[in-house]
Amino acid sequence: MTTPHLTIVGSVNIDLVAGVQRLPRAGETLGDASFDRIPGGKGANQAVGARKLGAEVALVGCVGADDFGRQAVEALEAAGVATDRLRILEEPTGVALVVVDSAGENTIVVAPNANGHVQADDVDVRRGEAVLCQLEIPLDVVAIAADRADGLFCLNVAPAQPLPSGLLERADLVIANRYEAEALSATPRLLALTLGAEGAVLFEHGREVARAVAPSVHVVDGTAAGDAFCAALVVSLLEGRRREEALARACAAGAIAASRFGAQPSLPTAAEVDELLAAQKLA
Repeated sequence: MTTPHLTIVGSVNIDLVAGVQRLPRAGETLGDASFDRIPGGKGANQAVGARKLGAEVALVGCVGADDFGRQAVEALEAAGVATDRLRILEEPTGVALVVVDSAGENTIVVAPNANGHVQADDVDVRRGEAVLCQLEIPLDVVAIAADRADGLFCLNVAPAQPLPSGLLERADLVIANRYEAEALSATPRLLALTLGAEGAVLFEHGREVARAVAPSVHVVDGTAAGDAFCAALVVSLLEGRRREEALARACAAGAIAASRFGAQPSLPTAAEVDELLAAQKLA
């Protein structure tokens, strides 16, 4: 099996994570929370996820020349993601404020900071590369990445927002959850619809062509489960796997991530995905 090469154009954050027994109500203050500072951001998460699954990965984006930026870049490099296409700015690095309860439910508020300053000149996409984007960077930059990609172009439409029809038409694969799919203005050529614990469905021109069941796991933190799914689906398709197998691997990767705390630390290796799928067959 050939090694996939993937360029991800997206966001880089540091997640400031508070762990609590339950999520606070409006206006309520909760004490006794745990606290962690963890590398995150959809672009960086998907880059690390794809690298841990065996792809050669480069990340395009922006981080600040601050402690958060240094931590984010060190984590990417430790995972083996190429960071030479990241631009360092005087703006602060993106930050996500995450609150996670004991059932793994979370609330997330993102301050884009440097992510909001990604520009057209930053989009270094090379001939034949597969490209994966999300929507935590300016939408016009995502559209430029789509125009410059001459290989497979994949789009994770998160967080949900109105999209130009041309961007959806260009996408070879769109990945969305229920709410993100409802916000789409047109039917994608190929849509992977994630359904949480129910698994995922693949639609081609609106017709179901594959379905996978999510393995049952104890949910600890769902922060990067969607990013793990995206990375695994795209890498599996680039490896030439059948659609049904690719979708099953993506569901397994998402389940593993949800069973662990934190964003990038939760992302699984290919061996871990294989192990969970084997156990699921025996169950």
